[in-house]
Amino acid sequence: MKQTGKRLFELVIFLFVLSFISFVFMKAAPGDPVRYMLNIDDVSITDDRIEELRNELGFNDPIYVQYWNWLIRFFQFDLGESYMTKQPVLNELMNKVPDTLALTFSSMAVMMLIAAPIGTLAALYKNKWIDHLSRIFALIGASVPSFWLGLLFMQLFSVKLGILPAMGKGTFLHLLMPSLTLGIAMAAVYVRLLRSSLLESLGQDFIRSAKARGLSQARIFFFHAFRHCLTPVITIFGVSLGSLLGGTVIIEVLFAYPGVGKLVVEAIVRRDYPVIQGYILFMGLFVVMINLLVDFSYRYLNPEIRLRGGDRR
Repeated sequence: MKQTGKRLFELVIFLFVLSFISFVFMKAAPGDPVRYMLNIDDVSITDDRIEELRNELGFNDPIYVQYWNWLIRFFQFDLGESYMTKQPVLNELMNKVPDTLALTFSSMAVMMLIAAPIGTLAALYKNKWIDHLSRIFALIGASVPSFWLGLLFMQLFSVKLGILPAMGKGTFLHLLMPSLTLGIAMAAVYVRLLRSSLLESLGQDFIRSAKARGLSQARIFFFHAFRHCLTPVITIFGVSLGSLLGGTVIIEVLFAYPGVGKLVVEAIVRRDYPVIQGYILFMGLFVVMINLLVDFSYRYLNPEIRLRGGDRR
């Protein structure tokens, strides 16, 4: 309980620092949202009208005053309104989050379906053909950028074969190519990680003890070796989940998938500060919560960590 309270306190401090730094950098970035709001390139707008809107939005106030006003609204669960759509930012994000989470979890499913069997077989048949094949797959997967892989899939499955939609959402088929693109790119890393971690686990003393006790090979593998090797894999998984959400930005734009990533790219182009700030906080909160869950999972996956925790108490 004490450890949980400490991590929650760190979470609050982290979100506070993150919100302040992102707010300052966003305000210091070039570009004027007022000009985008008034669409000044198409219609003649007077300088007085621009200045009036700046005063109305508080852009002429010092940055610390603007941040303080934003922070007060944040504690009231109000992230402000989008400058462009005039809709609450929280509603804008919540409308897009389900689509992004669907893409994220389907990509993780693709990654696990590829990495788990190939990484396991590569460890069990070290220096055999499956091990060499996994090395080639990992090398190619890590070398090819995800957006380029997505373009290749679009060319093959949409243009040449015409069996998958290239853009948009609506059916399971719309989700297939973006999920494959992200999942394959991630699987390349996890195949080698799972292989090396599994080989290390199979050489541990407790594995030799299990064999001496006469346990079956299947029980030794699944209940001892595989479980032990998951600790470093889950550690990297927690770290890379943030990268996966960041990677969805590129893939959502590439496939015109209407998720949070596409929303924030449009907000950056239009200097829609409330949406950008809300997205940064959402990402920070999500990544920290995932890492918190990963820390808790160690106690159940690795008995050594659980026992050491018990000694401290």
